[in-house]
This record gives sequence, structure tokens and C-alpha cells, in this order.
Amino acid sequence: MAQVQQLGAATDRVMRALVAGLEIEFGRDAGAALAARFLAAEGPDFHWDARISERWLGAYESANDEEIELDRVAICGRLDGEWFAATCIVDGDGMAHGMIGHRTFRTERQARRAFAHER
Repeated sequence: MAQVQQLGAATDRVMRALVAGLEIEFGRDAGAALAARFLAAEGPDFHWDARISERWLGAYESANDEEIELDRVAICGRLDGEWFAATCIVDGDGMAHGMIGHRTFRTERQARRAFAHER
């Protein structure tokens, strides 16, 4: 049986921190626009950081025979005002290497239901 780990409160803390940092560096008007670009470019990392629940799914079998061992981890969280459920590819140090299967939802309940069924 898979173990689910709760990681924190349901907030958009990741996005708020990103926008605040960019506003300090580039000005108030640029913060939100730049944050959207960062999110698009580094989606797996931001979703991984914004997770509030995670569940190990098993080893990730790469077609490239990578030298590091990777795992598939189901995650659920809230980012940029949307609830999501996704499967991340994660190394043993807890660093996201990619994301497969990502869906967004209007409510926490919908996201948690999808998270419970991630395989």
C-alpha cells in the first residue's frame, strides 16, 4: 500500500515568493509577467515545490538508461491559483527531473481525487 505524505497548508506560497522576489529585482510591474515565464520554463520544479501531498509510485524506468536512479512520485498541490495533480520524476535527493501527467482542477477535492488515482 502506498503511503501519502502531507507536506503543508494549501497556499500559493511558491508563486507569492517568486513574484515578490522578481518585483524586488525588476520592479512591481514586471513581477507577475516574469513569474509566468519562469513557471512555463521550469514547471516541474515549481509544481514539485508547491506540492502539499506526495505519494511514491515506484521506480522510473528510463529508455535512456540514465546513470542515476529516478522515482515516480504522485503530487497534489496549488500553484498560481489552480489546484493540480501530477506525476513527477524525482531523484534520490528530492530534485524534480521532469513531470509526466499534469492536470489542473477548480477545487481541492477534485485534485485530491485525481491524486488518489495517479499511477
